[in-house]
Amino acid sequence: GDKAFAQFLADEIKEEKKIQKHKSLPKVSGGWELEVHGTEAKLVRKIAGEKITVTFNINNSIPPSVDEETQEEQKPDEQEPDLTSTPNFVVEVIKDDTKQTLVLDCHYPEDEVGHEGEEESDIFTIREVSFQPTGESDWKDTNYTLNTDSLDW
Repeated sequence: GDKAFAQFLADEIKEEKKIQKHKSLPKVSGGWELEVHGTEAKLVRKIAGEKITVTFNINNSIPPSVDEETQEEQKPDEQEPDLTSTPNFVVEVIKDDTKQTLVLDCHYPEDEVGHEGEEESDIFTIREVSFQPTGESDWKDTNYTLNTDSLDW
């Protein structure tokens, strides 16, 4: 079973690479530095006494509703539509003169994904806001975190 599963995954990766549109990552403009570790990416920019970091992981970032609609609506001769990755992401803002980091936990609402051309809406939603000690890699449950459901925009 393990060998068959490993072979299946190897075949899937080979097929995905055949249909891959871009062989390398696009250049990031605006002074952002890009770090990539497998499926995790980090964008870093320093500006006006602040360091801004955006971190995301592309695993499981294709909304399932897109896949279902594609299979139902697609005719045999049609080319597959472009898939849009909408990963959850974390924005960290660190001011040079503080020991706290403002952390914004963001996501793309499922009901808004894939509705281009319809009524304009927010691109993403901030799920949680917190202050974390600068330099700590793990969020601490003891630090205050505000769920934004209760915030007035």
